[in-house]
Amino acid sequence: MANRLLIGQFVEADSMLHRLDPRTKLLGMLIMMIVLLNIRSWGSYGAAALLVLSVMLLSLVPLSRYLRGLLPILPVLLVTLLYHVLLGRGDDVLASYGVIRITREGIQEGLRIFVRILLLILLASVLTGTTRPLILAQGLERLLKPLSKLRVPVEQFSLMIVIAIRFIPTVLEEVERIQLARRARGFDPTAMNPIRRLFAFVPVLVPLLVTTVRRADNLTMAIDARAYGDGRGRTVYRPLAPGGEDAAAAAAAVLAAALILAIDVLFGS
Repeated sequence: MANRLLIGQFVEADSMLHRLDPRTKLLGMLIMMIVLLNIRSWGSYGAAALLVLSVMLLSLVPLSRYLRGLLPILPVLLVTLLYHVLLGRGDDVLASYGVIRITREGIQEGLRIFVRILLLILLASVLTGTTRPLILAQGLERLLKPLSKLRVPVEQFSLMIVIAIRFIPTVLEEVERIQLARRARGFDPTAMNPIRRLFAFVPVLVPLLVTTVRRADNLTMAIDARAYGDGRGRTVYRPLAPGGEDAAAAAAAVLAAALILAIDVLFGS
């Protein structure tokens, strides 16, 4: 786990991204999310991948940690890809057998969704890897502050979102611990076929659920012990203060988004 960079795991470094205001990074993430959900051409996906790679390099976190962090999510991505490849819709049929219908359009759509989710996961890893959880919660709370006039509990919502993100590496670490305990008792999933190995994962869910609920209960008592309440009116030790780097980063994000959309229009026409 120490050699992986997962969503919700902060890595200490002295990069420009670490110094940016969390609101700048959140808005940049939102802009890129909207762009990735709307582009269709492979040229625009290539430009988006180049942008994500540049952001990863700017974070000063080794690329190997990002790639290792994708390993737990890779099976889900592969299942998504296979679903669209084997059950995709389209007129250009390459092969068919019963309910299985492989089409050129299904393959292309599966690859698009695969790359789209992959880039979004890498961007989310950069966001949480360069921002401390409490600062991220503070930035999200400031962005959603106008909703408080509509009686939306933005303080509680921001804390809940950040805690949920922060729990991702903790839950995966607990899964690894349970699997190591099973192997110490003689359980060897490597000797099974993929289908049996998938069903062998079901017994892991019960202790995982118990430990997760226990951690959540302990976290609730810790928050109550610190008199957090509903979070309204609480002061912060270091108020957020965006500077010149934030303005430059925001302009670069808007320019990059416009360039990717322009490439999509150019190659999609």
